[in-house]
Amino acid sequence: MSQDRQASSISMGRWNRIMVIALGILLLSCAGPAASAFWGSVSSGFGAAKADSVAQGAKPGTSVSGTTVTVNWTASTTAGGRTVTGYSIARYSSAAGGTRVAATGTCQGPVAGLSCAEANVPAGTWYYTVTPLLSLWQGTESIRSTGTTPVTDTTPPNAPVVNAPAVVNAALADKVPVSGTAEANSSLVLTVTGAGAQPVTQSMVVNSAGNWTALPVDVRNFTDGTISYSAKATDAAGNTSAAGTATSSKDATAPTVTNVQLGNGGVAGKIDKNDTVIVTFSESLKASTICNTWTSNTATQTLGGNGVVTVNVSAGNVLTVTSSACTVNLGSLAMTGAYAGSAMSFGGNGSNASSLTWNPGTGAKTLTITLGGASGTANTSVAAAAATLTASPTLTDIAGNPLSPVTFTNAAPGGF
Repeated sequence: MSQDRQASSISMGRWNRIMVIALGILLLSCAGPAASAFWGSVSSGFGAAKADSVAQGAKPGTSVSGTTVTVNWTASTTAGGRTVTGYSIARYSSAAGGTRVAATGTCQGPVAGLSCAEANVPAGTWYYTVTPLLSLWQGTESIRSTGTTPVTDTTPPNAPVVNAPAVVNAALADKVPVSGTAEANSSLVLTVTGAGAQPVTQSMVVNSAGNWTALPVDVRNFTDGTISYSAKATDAAGNTSAAGTATSSKDATAPTVTNVQLGNGGVAGKIDKNDTVIVTFSESLKASTICNTWTSNTATQTLGGNGVVTVNVSAGNVLTVTSSACTVNLGSLAMTGAYAGSAMSFGGNGSNASSLTWNPGTGAKTLTITLGGASGTANTSVAAAAATLTASPTLTDIAGNPLSPVTFTNAAPGGF
């Protein structure tokens, strides 16, 4: 009989295990992937079977900074004390009912920690929930949080400040520096326009101090003239500012010598008092590059007076100019005509003083050298001949473009 009882007990145990397994399969198959996890533990009887499930998530707390909502919650475990593997975060537009919206940002997907943040949350009041997860299984969604209202920013940033050079010359045209200020941490788009080419754009982020610097801007494809800069800032809420603007005047064309004219003011065919050399340029020069003490680029400038200007002519008929008032950067004029029988100088006091005059006016752009009283021997009856100016390489236009080329020969310059 004891063997019969033992066999009966074994048979009952097998039956219990079958029932537990069948019950587990039934629960899983009926509930689907979203069902609570179930484990069966079988000993000698059905009464010893144990089940485990993922518990309901804890009600989350929230905090708001602008349009960013931070969600936090306490840890969940299974009924049997097991640690869950993550959490699913969602929000609703109402305290009950409504459509479940999966959270974004660091709240997107399974979250391993106990907090996350969702940026750029739409306007309105939102209620967040937390659902604990264990592998493929999930527990019950938590009670919804209290209503959370992001601070919606509808105010556009101030127009950015744009700093650009007033003048862009050839040396700067491929690397124009552009910078400025705008709302801190905003996104900024810079647009550069000019004649002759398509606009150039750059996108960048304004730093936390409110400063921005563009990559050096290449404006070589734009023709000379006005270059316009326009910058707009967009804040984190998507508000875009009015445009901040600036302009540059582009002059990338080098000045040239267009004429050298010898003029007679005394005895024809002889270099003497009141003779002139007039050099004409294609555009106005920066006055300080002619005489380093001249400051105006628009007014007529003159050097003269007792012993201020000296015009020297070498025995080889090369003319140069010096001054006691400034450093003159004209260069030298080689004359084919044999005007000087020996080295000569022109200058003195009163009516014998030599002078140097720069006229930047419209239709002029001339530098005139007027000879004063002579010392040395001059030849007479010299026929007009060519003259070659080798200009100083320091001469530039107002934009800073150097003279090009520095050598100019006039085949019909007239004569003294």
